[in-house]
Amino acid sequence: MNEADGASKAVGAAALKIGEVARRAGVGIETLRFYERSGLLNRPARTEGGYRLYDSKALKALEFIKRAQSLGFTLEEIKRIMAESRAGQRPCAEVRETVRRRLTELDEQMAQIRRYRNALATTLKQWDEKGFADGEFCGLIESAEISDLKPERNNLKRRGR
Repeated sequence: MNEADGASKAVGAAALKIGEVARRAGVGIETLRFYERSGLLNRPARTEGGYRLYDSKALKALEFIKRAQSLGFTLEEIKRIMAESRAGQRPCAEVRETVRRRLTELDEQMAQIRRYRNALATTLKQWDEKGFADGEFCGLIESAEISDLKPERNNLKRRGR
């Protein structure tokens, strides 16, 4: 099918320009272009003037992408899920395993944060009892007996799994 056929087919299916799709989906125009370049969205039909024309499938895909992101899926994971689905497969087992892994990671992070919180509370209690401490910069910090319990800044969405 050539571009003109694609544009007329999209027009017949209530085609929307990029700005309208972005507004309805609640994403930016650059986000749409990025999703298109990265293969998350199918390339839309174009008018003779080069304007993108999206159909209702694009809106459904964008809704899915946003929902999957809110569940913690990376764009790479979402792309794989969508590709499997388009190929007629059911990615549900992989989806469950991914979320199961995320829950385990969150539980570990929460435990680490609780340990850090408790250590900070103990340190603050000691400082409140001490009041002030001499030091080169701040004696309270310099005399703190806290180990490296500070949780890492681990953004779950940055993993490349």
